[in-house]
Amino acid sequence: MDLYEAMERRRSIRRFTRQKVPQEVLERVLNAARIAPSAVNLQPWRFVVVRDRETLKALVGCTRGGKHEHLAMGDLAVVACGNESECYQRQAGCMKSYAIDVAIAVEHLVLAATAEGLGTCWIGAFDETQVKTLLGIPDPWRVVAMTPLGYPAEDPPPRGRKSLLEILAFERWGGE
Repeated sequence: MDLYEAMERRRSIRRFTRQKVPQEVLERVLNAARIAPSAVNLQPWRFVVVRDRETLKALVGCTRGGKHEHLAMGDLAVVACGNESECYQRQAGCMKSYAIDVAIAVEHLVLAATAEGLGTCWIGAFDETQVKTLLGIPDPWRVVAMTPLGYPAEDPPPRGRKSLLEILAFERWGGE
């Protein structure tokens, strides 16, 4: 599957089969995250791969309202973290880059997973303190996102997207 097809086919998957993700496939997907660009090439990320069923269930309990049960339905989950101290400190002159850097790396992971026939679902609504305590993540590391990873047991239809004309301006802001 080429990059453009992976971008078109990517969906948030909330039901998974019990099929295990082979180690070589997992390594390719994680390597895609590793090679992502970051501000000043600081690569301020770490990824925690969780396969233990009890830990996965506990991670669900860390999500908003404990309702993201699909986090524990894949073969594994990936918890993406960014280092608040070892990132570019003045992104756009006003903020630290770790969240943007990690988001780019996770998008690389998600697209690679799609190309491998795997499903993912970005989860950003969670109690960070609970996740950090559960997984032993020290400061200054911040949990940015989590995603289940596994073989999809569903094939959701495409969701609508705005047209280019709705989101694009040339040279100057087009206004409303």
